[in-house]
Amino acid sequence: MRLGVIGYGTRIRNIVEEIVRIEPACRVTAIADIRNEAIRAELAGTSIEERQRTRSEDIVYFDTPEEMIGGTQLDGILIGTRCSLHADMAIRALPSGIPLFLEKPVATNEADLLRLKDAFERSRSEVVVSFPLRETPHVRLAKEIVESGRIGTIEHMQVANNVPYGHVYFQYWYRDERETGGLFLQKATHDFDCINHLLGIRPTGIAAMTSKQIFKGDKPAGLRCEACDERLTCQDSVVLRRQKGDDPHGEYCAYAVDTGNEDSGSALIRYETGMHASYSQNFFARKKAATRHYRLLGYKGTLEFDIYTNQIKVFMHHTHRVETYDIEPGPGGHAGGDNALAINFIDVMQGNSKSIFPLHDGLLSALMCLNARRSAENGQFQAIDGNALGLANVHG
Repeated sequence: MRLGVIGYGTRIRNIVEEIVRIEPACRVTAIADIRNEAIRAELAGTSIEERQRTRSEDIVYFDTPEEMIGGTQLDGILIGTRCSLHADMAIRALPSGIPLFLEKPVATNEADLLRLKDAFERSRSEVVVSFPLRETPHVRLAKEIVESGRIGTIEHMQVANNVPYGHVYFQYWYRDERETGGLFLQKATHDFDCINHLLGIRPTGIAAMTSKQIFKGDKPAGLRCEACDERLTCQDSVVLRRQKGDDPHGEYCAYAVDTGNEDSGSALIRYETGMHASYSQNFFARKKAATRHYRLLGYKGTLEFDIYTNQIKVFMHHTHRVETYDIEPGPGGHAGGDNALAINFIDVMQGNSKSIFPLHDGLLSALMCLNARRSAENGQFQAIDGNALGLANVHG
């Protein structure tokens, strides 16, 4: 099967690798990217084995999505551009009717969100949104337990996401809020989708607050770590991290006047039944402080799990019993979620399945994030008007 890639970035390369690992008959045959020449040179410089595996010499390069779609036969299109271009590239690809893999967030502003929704309604394309968390073994088992009724109807949720690699959002291109749309759209979009997925009911309102307490300062705009006189003492120095063998990603000073992005944020989400969920994310926690913890409370019991610890616990409220489930993460990234994404997209391209990561869920999650951002700016509760996007019955 022939894959066309719009925006051949790191994330989409990982997805392509997972697709090809599962189904070797898949291969990238076309790329549309503003970095075409650099990508061509990069692929030419890989090992002989890698070039044979990817058949990189057979890839045709195009300047625009339209040229790629019109100039070659494709079985699937994958969009891996920077976030601000996701919606626009999808809108340009959807008229082809070709199955589409779309990175999150599906849009970074409300105008693009509405344009994407309208384009999708006019198209025949099946869309797989990159929401790997909802198909991890953790979330699948949690969903199974919830639907069994064992802990009763979920009447409250508490979710926390402490990101151990948060420096990426202040020292890499992600620091540009014009590209990211803020960190609710970068991180919470996954968690909001999982919360909706586990509850199976419609969100109706959201309130949020953000803070920027750590990654701020008076260093010059555009300062790179290598040029800073504190490069060997600053704990967030890329130079120092490399020496320690830690994550080397990033290049800019985290304490400059242009770092952008909040470094923590929280939201309260109201649902149609009257119950609510709380969510909080943090970007300066490190190492063992990392957590992506979900707690679901019903009258009969409480279920909790953490993506980082690979265990689910069910605390029964009316008996002296605690059930513990050890989770074995699936293959691929995101604890097996990337594997599920790849399998589903292959099945969609083959015509054997519908998307289990549908676009309307991506639209709803993005709408929640945009409203959370607006609430943090104006200090007011925001209604989540699913009717405006035709999403009122998205879960039922």
